[in-house]
Amino acid sequence: MTKQWLADLAWLPGQGVKRDVLIEADGDRLTSVTPSTSANPEATRLHGLTLPGFANAHSHAFHRALRSTTQADRGTFWTWRERMYDVADRLDPDSYHRLARATFAEMALAGISCVGEFHYLHHQRGGRPYADPNAMGRALVQAAADAGLRITLLDACYLTGGLVEEGLLPLAGTQLRFGDGDAVRWAARVTELGCDVHGMIAPYAQAGAAIHSVRAVPRGQMHPVVAWAHRFGAPLHVHMSEQRAENEACQAVYGMSPARLLYEEDVLGPRTTVVHATHVDDDDLELLGGCQTFACLCPTTERDLGDGLAPARALAAAGSPLTLGSDSHAVIDILEEARGVEYAERLARQARGHFTAEALLRAATTEGHTSLGWPDAGEIAPGARADLVSVSLDSARTAGAADGVALEAAVFAATSADVTDVVIDGRDIVRDGVHLLVPDVPGELARSIRAVLG
Repeated sequence: MTKQWLADLAWLPGQGVKRDVLIEADGDRLTSVTPSTSANPEATRLHGLTLPGFANAHSHAFHRALRSTTQADRGTFWTWRERMYDVADRLDPDSYHRLARATFAEMALAGISCVGEFHYLHHQRGGRPYADPNAMGRALVQAAADAGLRITLLDACYLTGGLVEEGLLPLAGTQLRFGDGDAVRWAARVTELGCDVHGMIAPYAQAGAAIHSVRAVPRGQMHPVVAWAHRFGAPLHVHMSEQRAENEACQAVYGMSPARLLYEEDVLGPRTTVVHATHVDDDDLELLGGCQTFACLCPTTERDLGDGLAPARALAAAGSPLTLGSDSHAVIDILEEARGVEYAERLARQARGHFTAEALLRAATTEGHTSLGWPDAGEIAPGARADLVSVSLDSARTAGAADGVALEAAVFAATSADVTDVVIDGRDIVRDGVHLLVPDVPGELARSIRAVLG
C-alpha cells in the first residue's frame, strides 16, 4: 500500500534538516523523499521535526516494574539487583507478555521503532524448562508485535551466579531460572525458536545472541555462543565493565580485563556490542575500537545505579560506534539518553561540545539499528524501512527554536513527551500522542506492574 507524508521539517542523510519534505512509502519501505514540496492533499501532515525511528539497543523489559520502587532507599547496584531478582521470580509467560507489551508500547510513544531485548529469564522457578523451552522469549516477541515494534531477541547465555576473586559461583535462587546448564544446551534451545538461516523469527522479529557477562559465562563456554551467532549472522551483545568490582574479579580470576578476555575468546567484532563499557582503560579501548565493536551506552541507568561516566568520546575516537539503550527503564526516553552522552563528557572533562546533535542522533538511529541487525533502518531515504518519528517544536520545552537549530532543540531540549507521531514499517503506530494499538498505555503499565508486584 502506497502512503504519503508531508513533513514540516525532516532530517535527511547528507542534507541536514529540510523543509516541506514529501515522504512516500510502499509497504514497509520508503520509495521517495522529496524536499521543498508544495502542499499535497493526499499526504498526511507531520508537524514539527521528523526523524528516523529510534533504536533502543539495550532493554530488559521486566525492569520497568522497578521504576520508582528502587528509589525508596539509597542502596547499591547489588541491592538493586536483589530487588530485580525478586521481580524476575514472580513472572510467568502470561504476566511477562502483559508487562512487556505495556513497556514496549511506552517505547513506541517515545519514538522507538526497534528494541534489542536482552533476555535471560528463560525457565520456571528452580530452572525447570517450560513445555515450550522458549515460552518466555516468545512472550516477548508477541509483546513487541502487539505494541507495533520490531524486536531483536538477544537471547542471553547465563550459566554462573557471579565472579569473585575465588572464582565462579554457582547459580542460586532466582538465577536458576536463567541457566541452560551449558552453552551447547543454550544454543540448542535458541535454535528451537525456529529462526531461518538469517536469524529471522518473523518479518518484525529476529534472534540475536548474548553472553550475559564475564560474571555469568565462563571463558570456556563462550565459543558455542559465538559460533551460534556466526552461523546465523546474528548480532552478539554482552554486558561489559559496568562495575569496577567486575573488572577486579576478572583480573583476579583470569589475569586480564573483561575486554581482553572477550577479545581472546573471539567475542569482539563488528557484529558485537558491549553494553556499558564504563570502566575501560587505554588497552581496552584499543581492542574494542580495533575490532569495530559497538559500545551501547545507557546514561539514565548508569547514573541511576551510580555506575560511573562511560568514556564516550574515547570509545568513539578509538573506532567503536556508539549506540543507546534504556536498559533498566529508569526512564524511557532516547532523546534523554542521547544528550546524557554529551553531558557526561562535559561533567568528566569540565568542557562543552564533544558530540554534535547529528552524531548523537546517528547513535540513536542508524548505528543502533545496525547493532541490532537491521542495517536497512535508521534513515529517511529511499529503500530504508519506513520508520518516522515527529517531535513537536512548539511545546513548552521546544518553542522558539528556529529551523537552523531544530536538531539541537530535539536532542537537547525535547523529551519523549514531545513525540507526536510514530510510523513503524509504514504503519501508523502513534498519532497525535496516542498509541493506536494500545490506547491506554498508562493503564496497561499500572495493571501489569501491580499484578507483578502484588
